[in-house]
Amino acid sequence: MSHTAHIPSHRKPRQSASKTALRAGVAGGMLSTIAIAGAAGPAQAEPVTQTIEMPTITSGLSASVAASAQATKAVALDLEMQAHEDAAATTAAKTAEKAKAEAVRKAEAKKKAEAAAEAEAKAKAEAAERASRSAERTTLSASTGSSSSTPSSSSATGSAASVIAFAQSQVGDAYVSGGTGPNSWDCSGLVQAAFGSVGIDLPRVSQSQSTAGTQVSLDNLQPGDILYWGGAGSAYHVGIYVGGGEFVGAQNSSTGVVQQTLDYDPPSGAVRVL
Repeated sequence: MSHTAHIPSHRKPRQSASKTALRAGVAGGMLSTIAIAGAAGPAQAEPVTQTIEMPTITSGLSASVAASAQATKAVALDLEMQAHEDAAATTAAKTAEKAKAEAVRKAEAKKKAEAAAEAEAKAKAEAAERASRSAERTTLSASTGSSSSTPSSSSATGSAASVIAFAQSQVGDAYVSGGTGPNSWDCSGLVQAAFGSVGIDLPRVSQSQSTAGTQVSLDNLQPGDILYWGGAGSAYHVGIYVGGGEFVGAQNSSTGVVQQTLDYDPPSGAVRVL
């Protein structure tokens, strides 16, 4: 036995020629099979000579975008139109409100002007009435002065003279229906106050005053007698005889309290209280 140890080699062992030949045969067989399969394919198959285009989607997308843009534009137009309509409505409302305010202002101004005109007319009428009363008072004062010198007027004494003096002092005062003084009277109010000044209490109205005393003839009058117009008990007007063929009475709203002759307004009868 050799003393020399066997050292194994690290090289790959060479393949044997049989294995190499076997591998080459297998490879060649596979290539032959592939070739035969290719030859067995359909004879009419043609090689692809053109590319197939894929369907495009850009046309549909463009149409969608265009439709969306159109819809957006329509909405914008609607909004703009609505804005114009709202603005027009607001303007119309403001115009109507302004016109209403102007109409109210004009109506108030007209009302004030009418009130002012009415007040002015009333003031003028009152001034004219005062002037007329003043002129009438002057005339009546002169008439009273002349009548006081007559025998019948100068013959009044005592209570009759006081009643006459009271009545004559009211000449020129205003006539007011229901008036009882001190500056405005109706006919029976003046007669009642004149006799009340000497303590004689007469009824308030002319109907009752026409029967308050003794009936006397108009041909037999004395100063201080009560004159009445209408029937006794149904008289509608009364006055006081002051002598000299004259009387004092609150006639009407146009003349006020006056002193006139019996011919001015002839009475129907007379009654004597004093």
